[in-house]
Amino acid sequence: MIANESPLFQYLIQLGDDALILSHRLSEWCGHGPVLEQDIALTNIALDILGQSRLWYQYAAEQTTAELDEDKLAYLRSDTEYRNVILVEQPNGDWGQTVARQFLHDNFKLLLFKELAKSSQPVVAEIAHKCQIETTYHVKWANEWLVRLGDGTVESNKRVQQGLNKMWRFHLELIQPSGVDLEMHGMGIAPDLNELKGQYAFILEQIIKRANLQIPKSQNVITGGKKGIHSEHLGFILAEMQHLQRSYPGQNW
Repeated sequence: MIANESPLFQYLIQLGDDALILSHRLSEWCGHGPVLEQDIALTNIALDILGQSRLWYQYAAEQTTAELDEDKLAYLRSDTEYRNVILVEQPNGDWGQTVARQFLHDNFKLLLFKELAKSSQPVVAEIAHKCQIETTYHVKWANEWLVRLGDGTVESNKRVQQGLNKMWRFHLELIQPSGVDLEMHGMGIAPDLNELKGQYAFILEQIIKRANLQIPKSQNVITGGKKGIHSEHLGFILAEMQHLQRSYPGQNW
């Protein structure tokens, strides 16, 4: 469905897939949050990110002559056609692990959206500006929770440190440019991810130290999501998410 499409289409899919899969993971917390206020907060973040995925998919569908729309892009692709980073498909685990995953993801995406808001492609810039505004609040939430847990009790520090350790091996894929990332940079549409590495690492280091946590030791970096190579978790996500559309294709509700 996407292999022969333009680089811009594939880049938009990459952004949309990150958002769709992460929003699905976050939605799993609905009704299970530690307190009602945070249950609502995380559900709202999930809805924000789901809305971002729709914007990227809608614009992607405009870039192709194929009969595609946001629903077909979300519900009618196999796991190997998804281009999200492996980080976002990782299980929620406990509250500490979810916070750690969100911390790593959102701090990068805020940097990315700030740069994309300056894109030479006006629609990309417009969507990125909207995403930047929302992600500013998401970053505030994630950073505050990382500090709250890390600088809280012995148990909360232990839980969030374990979550950070588990998620750390996946986060570098965010700043590892894919072939499509490089093409978009060459066209002036997207930033050079290599130029964001230092700033991203500095931000993470400062917040982790403030949270009284330890930067995880070097691990084998796990990548491949941007090429369609995923963990086993994505298959289970898609089986649940796509069940109705694949069972009753084209139905109106």
